[in-house]
Amino acid sequence: MKHTLFNRRSALALAVGMSLAGAAFGQATTGAIFGQVPNGAGQTVKIDSESGFSRQVTVDASGRYSASSLPVGNYTVTLLKDGQTVDSRNNISLRVGGGVEVDLGASASNAQQLSAISVSANALPSIDVTSVDSRTVITSQDLQRLPLNRTAESIALLAPGTVSGSGYFNNAVSFGGAGVTENAYYINGYNTTNPLNATGGVGLPYGAIDQQQVLTGGYSAKYGRSDGGVINQVGKGGTNQWHFGAQVQWAPAFAAADPADVYFPNRALPAGYGYTDPSLPGTLYRARKGNKSWETTYSAYVGGPLIKDKLFFFLAAEADKEQGKSTSSILAANTNNTYYSYDRPKVYGKIDWNINQNNVFELSVVHDKNEYTGTQYGYDYATGTGTGELIGHDTTNKSSSDYYIGKYTSYITDDLTVSALYGWSKTEDYQVVPGGSANPYLSRPDLQDLAATGGAIIRNDQTQLYTQNPNANNKTHGLRLDAEYRLGDHTLSAGIDNMYYYSSDEGQQLTGPNYAWLYGKTSQPNEPLSTTFGIAAPGGDGYYVRRYVFDNVTSMSVKQKAYYLEDKWQVSNNVLLSLGLRNDKFTNYNNAGQAYINNDNQWAPRLGVSWDVFGDSSLKVYGNLGRYYLALPPSVAIRGASASTFTYEYFTYTGVNANGEPTGLTALGPGPVSTNNEYGTAPDPKTVAATNLKSQYQDEVQLGFDKSLGDSWVTGAKATYRQLQTAIDDVCDTDALAAKAASMGVDPDTLAIRGCYIFNPGETNTFRLDHVDGSGFTDVTMRNSDWGFTEGAKRKYYALDLYLEHPFDGKWQARVDYTFSRSYGNTEGQVKSDIGQTDVSKTSDWDTAALMENSYGLLANHRRHQLKVRGSYQVTPEWMVSGALRVQSGAPKSCIGYYGTNEGDPSGYYANYHWCAGQPSAPGAAGSNPWTKKLDLNVTYRPAFADHKLAFGLDVFNVLNETKALQTDATFEDDRYTVSNTYNQGIYFEAPRYVRLSASYDF
Repeated sequence: MKHTLFNRRSALALAVGMSLAGAAFGQATTGAIFGQVPNGAGQTVKIDSESGFSRQVTVDASGRYSASSLPVGNYTVTLLKDGQTVDSRNNISLRVGGGVEVDLGASASNAQQLSAISVSANALPSIDVTSVDSRTVITSQDLQRLPLNRTAESIALLAPGTVSGSGYFNNAVSFGGAGVTENAYYINGYNTTNPLNATGGVGLPYGAIDQQQVLTGGYSAKYGRSDGGVINQVGKGGTNQWHFGAQVQWAPAFAAADPADVYFPNRALPAGYGYTDPSLPGTLYRARKGNKSWETTYSAYVGGPLIKDKLFFFLAAEADKEQGKSTSSILAANTNNTYYSYDRPKVYGKIDWNINQNNVFELSVVHDKNEYTGTQYGYDYATGTGTGELIGHDTTNKSSSDYYIGKYTSYITDDLTVSALYGWSKTEDYQVVPGGSANPYLSRPDLQDLAATGGAIIRNDQTQLYTQNPNANNKTHGLRLDAEYRLGDHTLSAGIDNMYYYSSDEGQQLTGPNYAWLYGKTSQPNEPLSTTFGIAAPGGDGYYVRRYVFDNVTSMSVKQKAYYLEDKWQVSNNVLLSLGLRNDKFTNYNNAGQAYINNDNQWAPRLGVSWDVFGDSSLKVYGNLGRYYLALPPSVAIRGASASTFTYEYFTYTGVNANGEPTGLTALGPGPVSTNNEYGTAPDPKTVAATNLKSQYQDEVQLGFDKSLGDSWVTGAKATYRQLQTAIDDVCDTDALAAKAASMGVDPDTLAIRGCYIFNPGETNTFRLDHVDGSGFTDVTMRNSDWGFTEGAKRKYYALDLYLEHPFDGKWQARVDYTFSRSYGNTEGQVKSDIGQTDVSKTSDWDTAALMENSYGLLANHRRHQLKVRGSYQVTPEWMVSGALRVQSGAPKSCIGYYGTNEGDPSGYYANYHWCAGQPSAPGAAGSNPWTKKLDLNVTYRPAFADHKLAFGLDVFNVLNETKALQTDATFEDDRYTVSNTYNQGIYFEAPRYVRLSASYDF
């Protein structure tokens, strides 16, 4: 059914702004209902939800009413005079963070939804003139219609400006060019971001999602700790009607396409360079025929009243299991077929208690588990078949999280609302290798000297390099208090937002005897392997081996506290200002509970404006300017504030025993060497970080408009600019520190100068260095130039987003988004995607000045062009088709190698400099990965004989079966003048086409 967009009075526009001024905010779980009642002063408006919640508000002298902080859901709104019904509206759908205008009385028009994104079947394509943020809200109805993977990240990728991050981070999402660890996840108002390293977060069972709000910028001062984006899920709750249902989904292996085989690159090399293994170029690197998986998902839910109008519950469960086969590369320590299994059960429960008309209590429980197991059998690349020989087991990983969230809301008066939320969680982070071997791990056994092995490669039964303490776990608890008061043209808010994180026995250690052997070969056997560490030339044919030792298991904690003030001020009939100020405090502690970072008085102003140009909500011009601080997660203490061992020891060898270990060793260096001086000694917490360290923060400005086109379409544009103002990383140039101390007249030998220090790149940092004799400390202040850096941390992002939308009208819906953007600088953020470095804020960037030469270019999450199209069409009452298309340009490539025109290694970082074949090589200078286009389609049949409650679905993902590389190997060399056989080879690829079948019943 089509509707005509009616013109509204300027007075009504004033009512809209004043009534809803405080409704549209951040990671909310609520919305607002408001409107106009002609000649209604003193009358009462009664608001009733399906869940039995009821609230009454009084119409003011100008005929306005407003009810904010209402739980999302469906409502009936009734105008009462002397207890009698004068007018009523039902089926009012309230969206998270938005509001619905419901005008009542003799001249009232139909109810109109004011959310620009979430539009119900009988809603107009109207514009929310009260919001200043950038958000996308996807409802449970949208999730039923669209072909999507069942994850929060897949839903978030529908929003403009979002891209999948590197496969190294399990395809976590990047918002607006930010790093994948710079986002925040919420469920029912509580932070569920990964409590250890902030990569990803816990989401609800798919069928329990009522709405998912995706914030891509401009959000309220009520919320922080993110300079990327926010994924905010609101779970379903019970109502006065009993509802239950079940669904089964099956993605069979026979309906999936094979991934393509991967071959070693074969390219002409510059003069003087040779491949590590000249026999490999152009040959098979990884066989992937038959590398398919099959997946089944069972889900069910039930909800209803325990006591009508008073007490309700909702319970949903999901059991997802995926099984498959994966063939290792030919370079694996043991070439194998891994037969793996993922078990991903989820449970969600919610209790809603309407204590009385003015007080509501909610209790949510979430259980999420992700368990991976794998068994490895031999694979023979010579014959291209499996041997059937049991080699061992892959690492078993199990992450099991439990969240408990309670929220109390009190509507003290029509104008004053207070709420309190408290949450608690525990996550078990279990990792073990079943039947783990006592043998050391062997890296690149294919590079063993065959003259020392008797002519054959010798392997052993150790299948994994790393493991971790089986007792690893993380706990969180958090409290937030909010108060909102409406005073004339102002809606005033204030509150606190505190989170606490505790991690135990986290980190990694080596398998077997806690050391590994790394075989290598250089094409320049008479050149020293490292002049920095005094590693001599191996001679002979260039064969050598390294003994690798690594252990960084530790415990740590973090406290994050904040308070805020905010004023939503209706300056005039058509102009709304949002004025906010937030203050954050972040404190990080080591395993002994000692603070090593303490940042407070971090003031983050937020300013937003919305201009209802014509006073009828048909054209909105909006903008916002804000500062966003980012906390360091607990994992920063690993290899930063606690004891860590990370050493290599170099040898030549004359033999290899039956377990693959080298014998007849001759040392090539002084003993174990460590790039970062990690020799197993815990630092004094006072010396871990710069004494004047500032938190990472980013400034953002957005300017845009939304415009209705006739009675069926909405369009708009938004320009965004983000600039990283301060970053945090570590610096490891001990020689520069020693030189500065000497210039101050201090003997560097009297100072315990350790490997790396946490600092602000580009800033003036003061470091506290402890005396070797324990007599105290000396402060050394380092300017940017003292390190040899020529510039500070840079990350800039600009984008233009355009959209056109036809909201669902009962027949069809469509939305088109196009984003042109650029993300550039010398700092990706807290992680480093080109080499898969997951050490948050402790990347190899900024370790030394030589590593940052030629580092300014296109950043890893840059995508110049993005086109996103989604839509659905109700062909008949029984049949619906839908689809989603995402087209985007490829990620930039990097080429990193040894330093300078003569292949030096001034920092001891081997092939980790922005040089490639003796030439400067900035990020992106090596080109870009190819454009990709992913088309997903769905058809759903809901037979009339089952009253459309029974549904059968067919989804086809990646219909075009593209399997292009999404990321390539960026490391040019294995040794000086020795080109890696895998350089520029695909590492992560598009998933091949697969089919998903489903059947469901909803009552």
